[in-house]
Amino acid sequence: MKFPNRTRRMALAPLLAALVLAGCASVPAIDASALPATPAAFKEGDGRWTVAAPAEAQDRGAWWRAFADPVLDDLVERAARTNTSIQVAAARLAQARALVRATDADRLPQVGVGAGASRQAEPLARGSASTLVTAGASLSYEIDLVGRLSRATDAAALDAQAREALLQSTRLLVQADVAQTYLALRVLDVERKLVRDTVLAYQDTLRLIERRHAAGDVAELDVARVRTEVSATESEALGLDRLRAELEHALAVLVGESASNFSLAESNVSIAVPVIPAGVPSTVLARRPDVAAAQRSMSAAQTRVGVAQAAWFPSLALTADGGYASPALGDLFKWSARTWGVGALLSLPIFDGGRRAAGVQNAQAELDVALANYRQQVLVAFRDVEDQLAALRLLADQSKAQERAVESAARATALSGSRYRNGYVSQLELLDAQRSELRNRRQALQVQATQYQATVGLIRALGGGWGV
Repeated sequence: MKFPNRTRRMALAPLLAALVLAGCASVPAIDASALPATPAAFKEGDGRWTVAAPAEAQDRGAWWRAFADPVLDDLVERAARTNTSIQVAAARLAQARALVRATDADRLPQVGVGAGASRQAEPLARGSASTLVTAGASLSYEIDLVGRLSRATDAAALDAQAREALLQSTRLLVQADVAQTYLALRVLDVERKLVRDTVLAYQDTLRLIERRHAAGDVAELDVARVRTEVSATESEALGLDRLRAELEHALAVLVGESASNFSLAESNVSIAVPVIPAGVPSTVLARRPDVAAAQRSMSAAQTRVGVAQAAWFPSLALTADGGYASPALGDLFKWSARTWGVGALLSLPIFDGGRRAAGVQNAQAELDVALANYRQQVLVAFRDVEDQLAALRLLADQSKAQERAVESAARATALSGSRYRNGYVSQLELLDAQRSELRNRRQALQVQATQYQATVGLIRALGGGWGV
């Protein structure tokens, strides 16, 4: 049967309209004024630190090797293999990549096979029943008129890229936590040795004072004062032992091991603080994986606005099926039992109670959230770098001042000891000088520990490492 040209034109009109509307679907642009302003240089960097274009894929290298400690190297490598946070992030990435494949599958033809058998009685057949056996294949394919399916795939791919960046961020976080915890433990080892050596020195002094008291050379008050110092310093030593146990347990969790089976031998070897050259790491935002993840999430949300807008346009699906149908199983695959059909479905919802409009509004709100999160992440990145740059600059000056304080305290202790042995000052003045020296030496160690933390913190703020 032939259709007149006018009838064919009327039948093709919806398809032509759909193709025209397809050109109207577009992803909304992001207002540049909503993005954070990028300063030309860091305030705390004396103008020598600058910002460059994104490069989150740049190799960060084994930045922790700058501390030249093989134990730290081993801990970081163990954490990379067995840390549970990294394993969770890796599993999330695998989920996101599987979702990309599932979303992309909607753009491909869908093919299926099936078979069935049914027996039923017709209402006017006077109780007689008939059997129908079928076997065949079906094919369906949705034409992506307005790019809805391709945009959904693009959004899923951006989500996967965000997950990949978050995995990198988790790795960097774990590496930094391992380094900071380990370095804090090593400084604590040095401090514990200092306090224990002081306890031994106080105990020697106590034995001497007790002998002199027994001989009647000093009063009991001097004995009581030294005993007080011995007990107080022993208490501080025990407190440091407790802190070391807690740091060791924290390291066990970071490397994915049980705290009951994990131990780290004590070491009093001083670790040099690596110097990060000013002006080299010009890619602070570019190398931070958390910023890259926020940027990818924002792009995915932007793409999903286009997906939601595509719901206003028609959808066109092509279908085909073929097979065999017969009342008898033995005749099922005869040529005369063949059956087939093809079809095309063009659909355009007219009224849905505002469902599509709500979908677009929801997608736009998700984009606003992602944009705000990205802006916040960028601001936090700049703050982190400024914090650590300021900390390192001021800690360098504080360390020099503290070194002078230690030298003066040690000189005061030596002079007080000499004056005490010659009978010019009392035991109380010598104890005060010794307490001052111990306090200043411990304070110097605390400054060094803070320098370690700030150095690792700056490396993390830069996205890991500073090489180019």
